[in-house]
Amino acid sequence: MRKTAIITGAGSGIGRAVALELAAQGWSVALTGRRDAPLRDTAAQAQGETLVHPADVSDAQAVNELFGAVIGAWGRVDLLFNNVGIFPPAMPLEDLSADTWRQVVDVNLNGMFFCLQAAFRAMKAQDPHGGRIINNGSISAQVPRPNSAPYTATKHAITGLTKAAALDGRGHRIAVGQIDIGNAATEMIANMPSAASSGAEPTLDVAHVARTVAQMASLPLDANVLFTTIMATDMRFVGRG
Repeated sequence: MRKTAIITGAGSGIGRAVALELAAQGWSVALTGRRDAPLRDTAAQAQGETLVHPADVSDAQAVNELFGAVIGAWGRVDLLFNNVGIFPPAMPLEDLSADTWRQVVDVNLNGMFFCLQAAFRAMKAQDPHGGRIINNGSISAQVPRPNSAPYTATKHAITGLTKAAALDGRGHRIAVGQIDIGNAATEMIANMPSAASSGAEPTLDVAHVARTVAQMASLPLDANVLFTTIMATDMRFVGRG
């Protein structure tokens, strides 16, 4: 039976790289994000079966419609890569507007929760039941960058969500894990405040991230990578450096 996956934020960066890797490995991959055109660009590059379904993950009804479309097309959901996230412009926290704070929370936390919730419903109901959810936590789920309060707060919250969902998935063959990624070379890096005092931070090829997610996804459901970190070797993360 061909396995099926839903990838959020699949129109660029990490989401696109993971979608292409899974498709190349024989998965049927549903691509979602806010904008149709980038998703279709991803689909055009994929070596396998894809389904393009734009959705705003901060809208719970839109998420339910996404999962309904995937189940209608393929009958089940084996994997959710819960990847979508936004990084607002860096600024002192006292200068953040209420609207910016709410926007980041809506996408990075509420959106990931709505997707995880829909995945739980689908995975409990399908036959055979069960599946896997991999949350993109980011290095910021462990340590903050300067002037990044909304992003850091939401990513720390994802760690708690991963732990709670992993616990709630017990007995239902639902494995929930998290990947914390440090400086994958994607478009988002350009918007992040550098932790280094001068020059660009070290980055790693996003293909390494995609292969790591695919490896986590390939495990049988009686095995789970609860947390893993992949990062550029020389980035300033461990100790003062």
